[in-house]
Order: sequence, then C-alpha cells, then structure tokens
Amino acid sequence: MSKQAAPGPDLATVPCCAPLTSRRVPTETARALAPAFKALGDPVRLQLLSMIASAEGGEICVCDLTPAFDLTGPTISHHLKVLRDAGLVDAERRGTWVWYRARPAVLGRLAALLAVAPTAHSPAPADAP
Repeated sequence: MSKQAAPGPDLATVPCCAPLTSRRVPTETARALAPAFKALGDPVRLQLLSMIASAEGGEICVCDLTPAFDLTGPTISHHLKVLRDAGLVDAERRGTWVWYRARPAVLGRLAALLAVAPTAHSPAPADAP
C-alpha cells in the first residue's frame, strides 16, 4: 500500500473566508486548510517556506536550501515533499535540480484566515510600543 497521500483540493481555489476572529470557519474550509497549517507546525518546514517565499526572483533551487540546515539531503527532501503535498509550494525539475516556488494565493488564504482586526475591547499586542 502506498504511503502517498491522496491529492487534496487546490488550496488556491478554496473559498476564502472571514478571519476566524469574526466568525466560525466553515467545515469545508477548515478541512482544506488544516493540512497546510499542520505542515507549517514544524520549524524546519516553516524556515524552508520562508526561504522559498522570500527568494529573489520568486524561486529557489534545492541546492541553495539544503546547506542552510544541519540535516541530510533526504530529510530536507521529505520536508519539501510535505510542503508540496500541503499545497504550499510548487516544484519544477530542471536537469539535476528541483526549483521551488511559494504559492502566493494559498499563503494569502492562510493569512486572511488569521487576520485580526483590533477591537475596542481587545488588549494591545505584547509587542506594541
């Protein structure tokens, strides 16, 4: 039996919803976005996504990602596969190397869900001056 997960919905097409602080997240949206949040629950994957999303030109070679960590190549490949399977990045093989790009529409969906508008009764953020 294959360990490969069945492809989920294209997160870029999941209907966006109001921030979770304003109303309940619809079940379908929660099911679609949860794997992306779960993938980001690992510090290495969060750093990898940050490196990919902030890469000059919008993409980065795996050959530039691997040296940034004290991990083996197969471990980095596993983390990148989790990010791909979660719909957070796209990958393209060019010759020997694989190049990664973040999916801005998906990141926008996650950000929109977590957006918090200040309210009259909410305390100031801890990092506010």
